[in-house]
Formats: sequence, structure tokens, C-alpha cells
Amino acid sequence: MNSLEVTRAGLVPYEAALALQADQVTARKAGTIGDSLLLLQHPPVITLGVKVRQSREHVLATDDVLRARGIALYEAGRGGDVTYHGPGQLVGYPILDLKPDRMDAHRYVRDLEEALIGVCADFGLAATRKPGLTGVWVGEEKVAAIGVRLSRWVTSHGFALNVAPDLDPFGLIVPCGITDRGVTSLERLLGTAPPMDGVEDRVIHHMCRVFDRNPC
Repeated sequence: MNSLEVTRAGLVPYEAALALQADQVTARKAGTIGDSLLLLQHPPVITLGVKVRQSREHVLATDDVLRARGIALYEAGRGGDVTYHGPGQLVGYPILDLKPDRMDAHRYVRDLEEALIGVCADFGLAATRKPGLTGVWVGEEKVAAIGVRLSRWVTSHGFALNVAPDLDPFGLIVPCGITDRGVTSLERLLGTAPPMDGVEDRVIHHMCRVFDRNPC
């Protein structure tokens, strides 16, 4: 069984996280590092998917409003549409080499969903997938978003699990381009915010379970 090196990085500016991922992807392709998982939070930021024009149309706020609220805007270079990141949301960036036996992008996304569904179950929540949609849902509301990038079968970007973020900024966008569904958080569903380090522990456990890795 291969290992998974986990870094709990705390609050990291989005631009710095992009650079860190790029460095790790390069090293993973070169074989100088093994598989890894970055767990972190971001200051308030809206990120756009690779279809930038489409994603930009789903930003409802003007640039002036975003500046006034201290929310940055970045083109992420990942799959998916527009999303919001902020403190209280656990973001995971797996840097995994899917070769040779997991070279299937759709399976990879489903595996991420499976890990996050397991995390929710550990907190007593019956999370599910939605046919035709990406992410993890409780009822009709999304609790975790997924947007990934693959380069020579090495992954980057990943998932965002709403633990206890301010959900109001999601009203500035059409989250993931989906107009008829809402967003929620573990805090809202449970009535109290679970400790972030405890959520991280469960994410690590289920990522290792689904991807058959040992944490280190």
C-alpha cells in the first residue's frame, strides 16, 4: 500500500496555494515526491473554472462589490464552474498520480465524492450524489463542491467541504452554475460547528480508505 503525505496548512492565500500545487505537480510528475494531500482554508475568494466566460457570467456581484467585501477573484484552471472559498471551509488538494490503475477522470471525481460522503456519515449525515451533477449533497443542498485538473494523470485542485463558513457570499454567485439548488454546511446541518481538526482527521481517513493509501 502506498503512502499519502498529508499537509495541514491552515489559512493560505489562493495565489500561494496555486503556486504550491504547481510545484508539487511538477515534482510528482518527476517522481521526486509521492502522493500528497494539502488540507487548508482560503481567505475569501471566488474562483472560476476553465470555461472562464461561462463562469464569469455566474458571478452576480460587480468588481466594485467584491472589492468592497474583500473578496478576490481568480481563474483557477480547473474543471467545474464558479465557486466561493472562505474561512471555515475545508479545501483539499490531492496531488495524486493516477497511473497505472486509476486512469479514469470520472472515476476519480466519484472517488472524491465517496470519501466526502463517508466524512458526512461520520457526523451522522446522510449525504448523497445527484444524478448529472458533481459534488456531495444533503437533501437538495450542496455541502461539498468538486473541481479538478489532471495533467499526465497527476491530479490537482480537488474539493471544498463547507464545515462552518459564512454562507452569505455564495449569494454573490450562482454556485457551480446550478440555479435551482442551494448550499449548506456541516454547522447548519448539525446545529453546531464541528472542530476543523476533527473534520480533517475524517477526511484523511476516508481519502486513505477510498484511494488505498496509508497516511504519513
